[in-house]
Amino acid sequence: MYIWERKDWPNWKGEQKDFSEILLRLHRKQAHLLGSMQALGFSLRDEARLEMLTQEVLRTSEIEGEIFDLKTVRSSAARHLGIKIGALAPADRFVDGVVEMALDAVTHFDQPLTKQRLFNWHRLLFPTDRSNSMKIVVGTWRDDAQGPMQVVSGALGRERVHYEAPPAERVEKEMKQFLKWINEATAIDPFLMAARAHFWFVTIHPFEDGNGRIGRAISDMILARSDQSSHRYYSLSAQIQRERRNYYQQLEFAQHGSMNDTAWLNWFLGCLERAIESAREKLSHILEKSHFWHRWAKTPLNERQTLMLNKLLDGFEGKLTTSKWAKISRCSHDTSLRDIQELINYGILMKESAGGRSTSYRLEK
Repeated sequence: MYIWERKDWPNWKGEQKDFSEILLRLHRKQAHLLGSMQALGFSLRDEARLEMLTQEVLRTSEIEGEIFDLKTVRSSAARHLGIKIGALAPADRFVDGVVEMALDAVTHFDQPLTKQRLFNWHRLLFPTDRSNSMKIVVGTWRDDAQGPMQVVSGALGRERVHYEAPPAERVEKEMKQFLKWINEATAIDPFLMAARAHFWFVTIHPFEDGNGRIGRAISDMILARSDQSSHRYYSLSAQIQRERRNYYQQLEFAQHGSMNDTAWLNWFLGCLERAIESAREKLSHILEKSHFWHRWAKTPLNERQTLMLNKLLDGFEGKLTTSKWAKISRCSHDTSLRDIQELINYGILMKESAGGRSTSYRLEK
């Protein structure tokens, strides 16, 4: 039996009082994060917003197995936020669609969630009316023309059905009830509401495809309501991607369970807490970069040196050598050596202990 087949569906039994401790922690951590961000200058806040939106779009798509190019996503996010980042990658309408949906969810958090708004989000996700090269019904509820809506894994002939959604003829009624609740519920804590809304929506599974991404956008909209801000400084989707296996296990367990959704709420709130903690770590990184550039603001650096120092600050993979410098900054080996030597003389870089052909460099502490 699936949860939607129960006679008491959707009369949720999880009690808010059972989560008082973690809810208090979440509100405190969220307030601390927002307060820390407000203390930053405009440019650093913009950088944090750009980073979080980029991660949100990348990771919510990766959860569903869709991989976007980082530069394309960052460029699209910058364009939509009105943030200048230099050269932009060419526009991609699939990426732009996810960015626009994510921004609409949090920018207009105070607007009702309606059927038409969800249809618009769905059209943004599938601008060609296709998913994985297959024609799908876009901008309206699914019709189950190809059979029941199922979540399936495994090779052809050995498929495993993890979940089967309510039949298409029930979707209109189910979504009407869901939207009434999400627009009128006031007694529930917004963190709990975001958790329950996500689960409820993906359990109805109203679209042919894109339900997970839209479900996470709904959660983000509710979280934006909770702090009354369209500026997102943490990414729930990025954390869910890191815990992807557990995410699907928790969904499947709850969709076969009872109307007591305590286990799902516990997992979701924990995931959200870890997302906020991760954002605080990223904030520390942004502050470190700010202090670094403030310290060396009056030092004459060329574009290659600025580029490579930013890469080092962002976590350069492997060892930095003159050949890597030359390749990335598109200059000769001699030029890269001069660039590096200048930075050593300034006290910005230092040579690693190993010498010879394996000579590498790192930031001076």
